[in-house]
Amino acid sequence: MNNHLILLKFGGSLITDKSKPKTANRELISHLGKEILFAKRQNPEIQLILGHGSGSFGHIPARKYGTRQGVFTSEDWVGFWEVWKETHALDQIVLDEFQKIGMRIMSFPPSAMVVTLNHKVIKWDTRPIQTAIKNGIIPMVFGDVVFDPELGGTILSTEELFMHLAKEFRPSRIILVGKEKGIYKDFPKKEDLIPLINRSNVLELETSVHGASTVDVTGGMLSKMKLMWKLCENDRKLSVDFCSVDELNPLHEIIFGLHSGTRMQY
Repeated sequence: MNNHLILLKFGGSLITDKSKPKTANRELISHLGKEILFAKRQNPEIQLILGHGSGSFGHIPARKYGTRQGVFTSEDWVGFWEVWKETHALDQIVLDEFQKIGMRIMSFPPSAMVVTLNHKVIKWDTRPIQTAIKNGIIPMVFGDVVFDPELGGTILSTEELFMHLAKEFRPSRIILVGKEKGIYKDFPKKEDLIPLINRSNVLELETSVHGASTVDVTGGMLSKMKLMWKLCENDRKLSVDFCSVDELNPLHEIIFGLHSGTRMQY
């Protein structure tokens, strides 16, 4: 395990308005970048791999064309390209905002690096990401289309990418920052926040936790919870935080380990 490495994702529901096509929250993205820089100044040993969702950019054409389920017809391939165009447009916005504040960041598009077979990663040379980290560059991935010999093409969520990266890099923590404060038993009512998910309650919660209130072609909260639990089962020292950020829960404190929202650990 790399005790200094954190995989940190900004959800599409956080950095975009999922109810409005192609609407990025540039001010918030810039603020999150400043929080990251502050955390790294306070503790230079912190290493990060960043990720972000596609929100109101990629999810809308993905739902229209059913890209997640496979790409087989000429129309499907038009949709595949449209999803690619929109996910990369948002990624460029995130890069621009982070670079404006002086962050040394580099994007690693999954569509150019990852090959899957029926949604499972079979090829991904992560050595460039490792080299970036060693030389003070923050690597960033994002939910994107990928080529798949069985399905033609599909979409991998940031959480699915993190699953592979976690096995390769063995981070100490994964932080998933979204619009919601954590995982709720009673979503969308949102009165019963779950503070801790572990082996004693995870099976019970899988029947009570529900998905997303806005379009999410990769499964919403329940899917994210199940994916992250697989990682916790495989690495019992790993912790995963599902949280949001505000004045009482600034991102730098979450990076430093302050428990906010829902924590998952075996």
